[in-house]
Amino acid sequence: MKYMLLIYLEENAALSDSEREACYVKSAQLARDLHANGNYVAASPLHPVSTATSVRLREGKRLVTDGPFAETREQLGGFYLIEARDLDEAIGIAERIPVATVGTIEIRPILEIPGLPTT
Repeated sequence: MKYMLLIYLEENAALSDSEREACYVKSAQLARDLHANGNYVAASPLHPVSTATSVRLREGKRLVTDGPFAETREQLGGFYLIEARDLDEAIGIAERIPVATVGTIEIRPILEIPGLPTT
């Protein structure tokens, strides 16, 4: 089963620049390890929330706003898309993500629907 591991953290307070760079190195190593074990599908950090654009369609009209969909204490900072036997294995992978020590990793199963292109 595929799981999306969503990485949330406070952008401005969680990591210094040097800690962030070290986190990227550790995250890339985790991605290589997951790939070697057959668990890796995709992963990427995201640019800061200040670069976000939100789109809504209401009553046939498009509304485009700067910023994230919701104002929260922690922001979505990146993701891993993994293949795991079950939730227990996904949890084991999530706890290996470096920012789990300062942020939150949300685990969501992927709902697979027919008709989507495959990679």
